[in-house]
Amino acid sequence: MPRAHKGSAPRKGGQRRRGGARSSSAQADSGSSEDEAASEARSTTSDCPSLLSTVAEDSPGGDAVDEQGQQEDLEEKLKECVDCLTDKSAKIRQGALENLRLVLASRLLPDFLLERSLTLADALEKCLKKGKGEEQALAAAVLGLLCVQLGPGPKGEELFHGLQPLLVSVLGDSTASPATRLHCASALGLGCYVAAADVQDILFCLTCLEGIFSQPCGVDGSPAPASLHGLFCAALQAWALLLTICPSTHVSHILSRQLPRLPQLLSSETVNLRIAAGETIALLFELARDLEEDFLYEDMDALCSALRTLATDSTKYRAKADRRRQRCTFRAVLRSVEGSECEEETVRFGLEVLYVDSWARRRVYAAFKDVLGSGMHHHLQNNELLRDIFDLGPVLVLDAAALKACKLSRFEKHLYNAAAFKARTKARSRVRDKRADIL
Repeated sequence: MPRAHKGSAPRKGGQRRRGGARSSSAQADSGSSEDEAASEARSTTSDCPSLLSTVAEDSPGGDAVDEQGQQEDLEEKLKECVDCLTDKSAKIRQGALENLRLVLASRLLPDFLLERSLTLADALEKCLKKGKGEEQALAAAVLGLLCVQLGPGPKGEELFHGLQPLLVSVLGDSTASPATRLHCASALGLGCYVAAADVQDILFCLTCLEGIFSQPCGVDGSPAPASLHGLFCAALQAWALLLTICPSTHVSHILSRQLPRLPQLLSSETVNLRIAAGETIALLFELARDLEEDFLYEDMDALCSALRTLATDSTKYRAKADRRRQRCTFRAVLRSVEGSECEEETVRFGLEVLYVDSWARRRVYAAFKDVLGSGMHHHLQNNELLRDIFDLGPVLVLDAAALKACKLSRFEKHLYNAAAFKARTKARSRVRDKRADIL
């Protein structure tokens, strides 16, 4: 079984590195009634073709399915969706954007998109400029997916450079909806990571994102509203993603500037922002020790105390699932800050395995997972960009007979799951409290 190479050193200079698009709730126009909104939504369904059934049908294992015919049918529907992006109705444009988002996340269509890159770029620019709320958020999400599909080639670079100023403008617009700014932050980080060839582009995007999460207070000094915490979290994660490819000559300046500030976000009321801050702190320590093996942080005791508090938090007013996720994350963060290596995670897809063994690698994987969702495994198998990023080698070409031969029987799956359950139970029992022994 192929094994991905370990390690994720920051990209030096401008060399290309080897190695969420969740829609916000749509708002009806103030001048239309509920009946009009419902009828417009019904007309949207009929005018803009749904691609869900086409994508669902195209799954491996269907020997009788005509793959070529399905591909042509999907492309025809995609053409209609591209045409719908310039429709006068905002609902139809939103429906087309949502369909494109779903298909681009679950399928790989570089040839189709290369032929229409200029058309898509113009349509997305209009949606970002003239659209509002939901439409802008979807347009930013589709832009990030387009960068993943087109990769770091000339077309991808042209797309990103053409829409980068608009993304920065909307991101810094306090009158735009938080969901729109959130998706713009994610698209800016992912697009720059994939398509930016110049170090200055990376530094510029880092500065823009840093300006968002570094000011978690209102104009009058009061705490920022909770509605902006999602934006801060997305900006911080996109910033951390770009930090993994930032030249080492600039990393030291960023460390000295941000490492004393980030612990302030650990006291946020939002669990996602606390976790994002903790993971970013672990990433900064990892990068600092790559530059200087004996790196020492001045306020180490206070930082470890704060991390230890979050790793053992049992505050009842927080949701049990949030407490569990927070404790699990901050135990790993605390171990890394104190000098231990990042715990290795295993991702299995098809016949291959990806090993995520560093905080930089974990941040990159999470960034692509957030935008691709359930299509992540498909892209890991077939997308040359992701295979290059994670050092997976060329795409494996396997016919249906080979796949069928490698497929486990139901009894073999049962034995495998039983063995995995037994091993997991033994591993967990070593770190659980033995209350009987204590008494």
